[in-house]
Amino acid sequence: MKILLVVAVALVDTDGRVLIAQRPQGKQMAGLWEFPGGKVEAGERPEETLIRELHEELGIETQEDCLAPLTFASHAYPDFHLLMPLYICRRWQGLVQAHEHADLKWVRATRLRDYPMPPADEPLIPVLIDTLAHV
Repeated sequence: MKILLVVAVALVDTDGRVLIAQRPQGKQMAGLWEFPGGKVEAGERPEETLIRELHEELGIETQEDCLAPLTFASHAYPDFHLLMPLYICRRWQGLVQAHEHADLKWVRATRLRDYPMPPADEPLIPVLIDTLAHV
């Protein structure tokens, strides 16, 4: 089975809310909410992927020292296995805008389960709740 490496980020605003993005129509799992990020390309490190994806998807800039590894998800889909490191980021430049997603929402970690997410994203929620409960 093919292993797909995808990296995601929990952007956390000054109020302690997390950004989630809705997958657009025409994509697999359209309508579900996810943490921003994307596929790690050949020769790219996960941090480089996030910096690129945040610029492409949300129009913001961040630096590698603003990305802290938090946890990861490992999930078997029918045709591939997804390995997804999740980083946390509290500092970036620019205004978050939906360039590739149907919608964006800033949500308290304790409310993340109110939004349907892909199966691989769901196990990340308890870690975020624990991490942000101390903010």
